[in-house]
Amino acid sequence: MRQLKLYALVIIIAVLLTTVKARDTSNIVQGDDVDVNGAKINYDPEISPLATSREKRQLQLNDPAYQPRQAYDLKKEELEMIRKEKMYPFEDKVTEINDNSAQVQKQLNFLLPFFGFGFNYTWLSIHGFLGFSDSMGSSPLPPLQFPVQTWPTDNDPSFISPFYSRCRIGRYKESDQDKRASGVYFRLERDLPARYDESGVKMRERIKWDIREAMVGAENFFPKHAIIATWKNVSFVGGFNALETTNTFQIVIVTDEVRTYAMFNYAHLGWSTHAEAGGDTNTGQGGVPAFVGFNAGNGTKAYEYKPYSQDMRIRDLTYKGYANQIPGRHVFRIDERVISGNCFDDETVYTSQPLVFAPESGNMMGGMMVNVTGPCFSPDRRIICRFDTQDVVGKYIDQNRAVCIMPRVYATGYVDLTISIDGGNFNWKGRFYVESPQTAPEMVWFQTENFHELAPSELRLRWDKTNLTVDESAKVRISVWGYREDTVTPRLEYIDMLTEGVVNNGDIKIYPSDFVNRDNGPSHRQFTFGFIQINLTTYDPKVGMSPILWSRPIPLGWYFSPQWKRFEGDKWAHERCNNWINYDRQMQPFTYELPICPCMMHQAASDKGRYVPDFECDRYGNAKCEYHHGAIMCYRSGLSSRDGAGQQCCYDKDGLLMMTSDNKWGGNPGRSHNLGLMPWNEAGKVPSLSHWQMDVIPFYTCCLWQDESSEDCEVFRFERRASQDCVGYQPPGAAAVFGDPHFYTFDNMTYTFNGKGEFVLVRADTVRHKLDVQARFEEIPNNIYGTARATVLTAVAAQENTSVVVEVRIRPPYAQWRYRLDVIVDQRYVYFDTFSRHVQNFKGVTVYTPTSILNQSHVIIMFQSGAGVEVVENNRHMSARVYLPLSYMNQTRGLFGNWSTDLYDDFTLPDGTPGPSLDVNNLETLHNSFGMKWFVDDKSDPYRGKSLFYHENGRSSNFFYDVTFQPIFDVRPLLPANYTSVNSTQIEQTCGNSYQCYYDYAVSLNRQYATYAKYYLDEIVNIKSNNLKTVISCGALPAPKNGRKSTFAYTPGTFVKFDCDPGYVIVGEDRRWCYASAEWNWALWGDAQCIPEKEYAAEKAGIIAGIVLAVLVPLMILAYCCCRRQRRNHKKGLENKTLKMLTTSRHSLNDSASHGPSMNSAKSPIEPVWKKENDSSSLFSSGIGSVTHMDSVRSSPPDQEVKTDASSTSTFDRGSTHSPVSGNLSGNKTSPTESMSNSSQSSREKTTQALASINGGQRNSRQRYDGIYYTHEPIRGAPVIDFKDDDISVEINHRNTEV
Repeated sequence: MRQLKLYALVIIIAVLLTTVKARDTSNIVQGDDVDVNGAKINYDPEISPLATSREKRQLQLNDPAYQPRQAYDLKKEELEMIRKEKMYPFEDKVTEINDNSAQVQKQLNFLLPFFGFGFNYTWLSIHGFLGFSDSMGSSPLPPLQFPVQTWPTDNDPSFISPFYSRCRIGRYKESDQDKRASGVYFRLERDLPARYDESGVKMRERIKWDIREAMVGAENFFPKHAIIATWKNVSFVGGFNALETTNTFQIVIVTDEVRTYAMFNYAHLGWSTHAEAGGDTNTGQGGVPAFVGFNAGNGTKAYEYKPYSQDMRIRDLTYKGYANQIPGRHVFRIDERVISGNCFDDETVYTSQPLVFAPESGNMMGGMMVNVTGPCFSPDRRIICRFDTQDVVGKYIDQNRAVCIMPRVYATGYVDLTISIDGGNFNWKGRFYVESPQTAPEMVWFQTENFHELAPSELRLRWDKTNLTVDESAKVRISVWGYREDTVTPRLEYIDMLTEGVVNNGDIKIYPSDFVNRDNGPSHRQFTFGFIQINLTTYDPKVGMSPILWSRPIPLGWYFSPQWKRFEGDKWAHERCNNWINYDRQMQPFTYELPICPCMMHQAASDKGRYVPDFECDRYGNAKCEYHHGAIMCYRSGLSSRDGAGQQCCYDKDGLLMMTSDNKWGGNPGRSHNLGLMPWNEAGKVPSLSHWQMDVIPFYTCCLWQDESSEDCEVFRFERRASQDCVGYQPPGAAAVFGDPHFYTFDNMTYTFNGKGEFVLVRADTVRHKLDVQARFEEIPNNIYGTARATVLTAVAAQENTSVVVEVRIRPPYAQWRYRLDVIVDQRYVYFDTFSRHVQNFKGVTVYTPTSILNQSHVIIMFQSGAGVEVVENNRHMSARVYLPLSYMNQTRGLFGNWSTDLYDDFTLPDGTPGPSLDVNNLETLHNSFGMKWFVDDKSDPYRGKSLFYHENGRSSNFFYDVTFQPIFDVRPLLPANYTSVNSTQIEQTCGNSYQCYYDYAVSLNRQYATYAKYYLDEIVNIKSNNLKTVISCGALPAPKNGRKSTFAYTPGTFVKFDCDPGYVIVGEDRRWCYASAEWNWALWGDAQCIPEKEYAAEKAGIIAGIVLAVLVPLMILAYCCCRRQRRNHKKGLENKTLKMLTTSRHSLNDSASHGPSMNSAKSPIEPVWKKENDSSSLFSSGIGSVTHMDSVRSSPPDQEVKTDASSTSTFDRGSTHSPVSGNLSGNKTSPTESMSNSSQSSREKTTQALASINGGQRNSRQRYDGIYYTHEPIRGAPVIDFKDDDISVEINHRNTEV
């Protein structure tokens, strides 16, 4: 019964709770349509109906239980007190380590970069080191040498050692103040940025400032994880009653998982050598002291801390170093390479310790503050820093650091940075990288691009304030400087102060209108471009000098344009452009030495020996393309020509070459390359600045500051900086090596050769070219059945003529956490992890990595001749490709064969004799009779050369060479009998028809080897068949001025239509075609032109007027002549022959009205015969239907026979009007007047008689025919004339054609 009551009570309570919950839920919202589940999913504490009310939340905020954790407030004074202590606190003793157990493994659970490797665990050893990878094992006999020379036979462990010797746990003395137990202590501090507790905050702040102040270049370092290992009161092995002879030292390792720093703190060193190293058993002195330093392991590299390591001066470690001004503290940076942050007062140390400085690069313009560490400094000693050839005075900061302000250095690339103390020798040396002004990081920049304009309303200027000082309250001054080259020596001059006393907040607005009325004088007005400079108004008292920040080169039109207009007139841009054009025309041509631009963008990307991505227009970097609108990628020639010029090729989104013949945004060849030319301090050879002077600023004055259709811009585009089209471009030849390894020669032959050692890939040794490209092949890792019996490409080295040697090698597996490949130039490691240094220039060679590659897995080497070497790494699989221009044809030897388009000479031996027969399936013959003949060693050979590789740690080429190595010689190796993971059918499904892929799969039993072999094979096939395929081009087809083209294509089949801008009319051939013969069709109507509509209308009116004038003018002249002759004849009483000729036409004969009254009318006036006689000059030249003198004679009646006498016929000048038949039949001489009178009278009588005879003749006489047209048809309307059959002898005067 009691149980039932209890059960009922529970039910009632449950019902009540449910009711209350339902009531609360109903009170949350108004209405019954609330989606509670949705409200839970889309929870927002401000608007969700399920959220706690604002009042309740406010109560929770006031409740200490709801308060967020407060970070420990570390006072500045407390931090300074903590930092004065040398040793970091240690509490956690490692009990696992004792005399019987020497080491213990510790998991880190974060990435610890060390010496290029990356580790997440460590070995803590009693013997004074932290180890990684393999344990040390048995201690080698002193003196110790790292890397271990017998690796890989013997282990070569990776370790950090503040004091590596045979140690044992000792005991402290009674007099010691620190009574903590002797032994090894270990402390691990993770995730320091998220720590709020007192211990975490103190550790984070102490390490942060200790590292920042102790190590140059660590000013922005923020620690993330820390390791503290302490060896307290450790004694030496082999000591006799020496347990109280102890050492106490500590190592602090701190990292942000990118940079790693190590700090050695030495509290006390009572002994230096253990007994096995020759030390005294009582004191631990003598013999070979302990090893201090770092070893990367795996036979790679090591750093021994000289002069202390394994030297009697090791006892000095307790009071030397001076990191953080604390004697006995030594700091190093150890992530990629070991860099010491300590000073040395030993005059001989510079031979083993390089100068340390940060930053390691700077703008050519100077002003960079460089912190230097090396020799120990003092305030009373004079410090000289030499950058290349420029000396500056350094400033003492502390015993461990000095500061030098970089001077202006007209150079680019690596230069020497050396230090001299008190006028001594410049013994301390380092390599400082000088960046060109155009590629250096932007420290000063404009927020918008309106600084290119002539009259912007305002300019917003930004700068990197932390590069001046960390004090934001400091004041800065901003000035403008100008640069020009009007003499041999370049000139950089101060122009004006823009503003002064501005707070260093990194942002300011500049109003160009404030400088409109400035007059900087005629000399300064000659500057067209220059820089913005920013420096501190008041120097830092500790440094005593100010760093200087420079902008990149900028045009100064926004500042000077009002002055130019005021003093030079409205056409100042035209005058400046015209002056440049005249100057440029006087200089020698430079474009003939430049390489031809590839037709397509993919061709330029694959021409690795000649073209490099342009920093001004790179879709993976600076994609603004300010000077090439519409381009997505531009390429520049990797090296300058002999005269210092450079080529530029820009491509649009379709991959087509952009040319200035189409618009002003096409690529421009440059008279000065951005890299400059030696000597760099002369006009026309200065890196970046000469390029701006010669090539960029003219683009402003001629095009950007004038209309694009102006005559000056036309001259710039089509004459002075015209884009070169791709007509005549020849792609390079290519060869590749990949896989285990497989070769693809220049002549497209493939074969396999598994040599072990260093071999010649390409060698050219002729008068024209001297090139060596070598490869190193090492054995691949063993497969699950043991030795794989194959090799793989691990390194490539190249050199041309007298250039420096460039080597690219693959990094060990555990060293690829950041960089995949090592690049070694002139036996120095170089890195490409910053944008300004992804293209680096060295003597005779340019080395770069693509902008999109951040892990250094893709490296391109470019030589002066146009030869290029490309090295690519993917997941530890490496491939190398060599690109050669056509000038190398028939000049190459090596494993890539003789490039002659003939497969049968690819196996030529080093001495030039033919090699084995062309049987690529006989791998053994190829191996023994051809491949192994091309090995190289450190001794020079006239046919093969010598090894170019950098052999470290006392090694040589023989370390890698193994003549006894026998690879698998089957093209299709058989799989192991007991291997069941995959069969040959499955391999074929993976590899397809690639025997290289099948070979690598079967040999390595690793699918990854096979897939990457196929990948690299497909890559080289596609490159050679597509990217390096010749493209037919019809060349440039200029767009008309004030017009445009329908397409910029230039390949066969392209149809181009021209159009004009509004207000213009096109004339000429408006459509063109590109033929397969690489020619544009002939412009039948002339080249297309766009002319203004008014001009077109005027031209059309002129043509019409010309046609009209061409017709009217001759008629007017003829009419004028006729009128004049008529007047003259009228005055002389002569007949107007012209008028008669016009009025006696063929049609006029049908119209009697045109001749007056009918000739049949008796009353018709009779025209004198003398007029008819003079109508013609020949017998057949009379007018149609006219009556000639012969007609009159023939039609005269018998009784009126006319007699002629040749002797009486006289010849007169033209214009004579007398009758040819003299009226003086007696032959007497008469005067001209009398003769004319008589002749006229006689003519009238004869004419009267002839007409009378005609009128009285028979009507049915013969019809007269036209004598001019020879139609032999009757002339309608002609008078009927009866011809007599009598023969009439008429003597004709052929001169006057008169009878």
